Amino acid sequence: MSEVQDAAERLFRRESGRIIATLIRIAGSFDKAEEAMQEAFAAALTSWPEKGIPNNPAAWITSVAQRKLIDQGRRQRTWREKQEAIQYETPAHTPFNANDMEDTSLHLPDDRLRLIFTCCHPALNPEAQVALTLRTLGGLTTQEIAKAFLLAEPALAQRLVRAKRKIQEARIPYEVPPPERLAERLQSVQAVIYLIFNEGYSATAGDRLVREDLCAEAIRLGRLLRQLLPREGENHALVALMLLHDSRRLARVRDSRLVTLEKQDRTLWDQEKIREGLELLDLALRAGPAGPYAIQAAIAAQHARARMPEQTDWRQIAALYGMLLDLNPSPVIALNQAAAIAMGHGLEQGLARVEAIAASGNLDGYYLLHAARADILARMNRRREAASAYRRALELVTNQVEREFLTDRLAAVQA
Repeated sequence: MSEVQDAAERLFRRESGRIIATLIRIAGSFDKAEEAMQEAFAAALTSWPEKGIPNNPAAWITSVAQRKLIDQGRRQRTWREKQEAIQYETPAHTPFNANDMEDTSLHLPDDRLRLIFTCCHPALNPEAQVALTLRTLGGLTTQEIAKAFLLAEPALAQRLVRAKRKIQEARIPYEVPPPERLAERLQSVQAVIYLIFNEGYSATAGDRLVREDLCAEAIRLGRLLRQLLPREGENHALVALMLLHDSRRLARVRDSRLVTLEKQDRTLWDQEKIREGLELLDLALRAGPAGPYAIQAAIAAQHARARMPEQTDWRQIAALYGMLLDLNPSPVIALNQAAAIAMGHGLEQGLARVEAIAASGNLDGYYLLHAARADILARMNRRREAASAYRRALELVTNQVEREFLTDRLAAVQA
């Protein structure tokens, strides 16, 4: 039974986004689709121990869930009532018309892309857009999303309920919108795709640092977005950024321990992903003024081009973070710039910036602020202060791999 349960859990993590997107297209309802998928997984736990795990378990789950949706309707008196029971409160699916686009190759009948555009409708606030997409498409639990948002779990659950209700009340269709309405959702869609990637690249909680399924899904969706709007430079930059980060994935963990960028075995970096990422970055920069994803990709490119840590151009990275701050005055970006300044301009200068950010209180609940401060203090041989900062970071971290890394760092500065 444990083997079946493990297989079902892995399947849910890997395929639930694709399955739920298909079911929402069929049912037109988030709640009915989620209920049918949950019932299908419950059926799997009953059936698979006796009959064996099917060759294509995702197709099995989808098929069973579809039958359960139909069964819901059959309990109604007529076929029309059945349709009303499982149909979206508005048209569930408006077919994407390739003839409306300049290039007929842009016909993208992908359920997951439709789902992202539905979740990113401007009728929903940005927080609801992200939370709903991560819950449905990313397959994250309410608890995981709540930790990512630094919210209480009940508050996040209410946010999800309100978002689904808003989709129903606003009669938001399940579709990729026509060209004239793409721009109003594009930034939200880009942001959500990158958040899905980030949750995969550095999981908020759990005993794994990397969730390869989410990284791969985000990159796949980014490629679809490029096909949909090939003249939008930031779409190229977004995929470039994800590829350049993902190229380092195999080197980030060794023997279940986190390995910092400085200590990574760079021969493990995926050179094909780096090559493609650099090409897409060049394409993005030629498409127009650099946006936030292009600047972040340019920062990642500085690391990718350095064959050894000491060859990293930290001053250029600090300057790029300055450009990013001009576009998005975020304390997290300011923290990243401070770390780059510490490496490129001097530890004292970088520490002064980190201390100023800490004094503002904006990131006091952000463990990476305290971890960055601890790292700079340790490099300056101010061990007692570094240990205190590491202890504060340990109070806040929720990923087990990162917790073990910080524990090791704390032990090192106390030794």
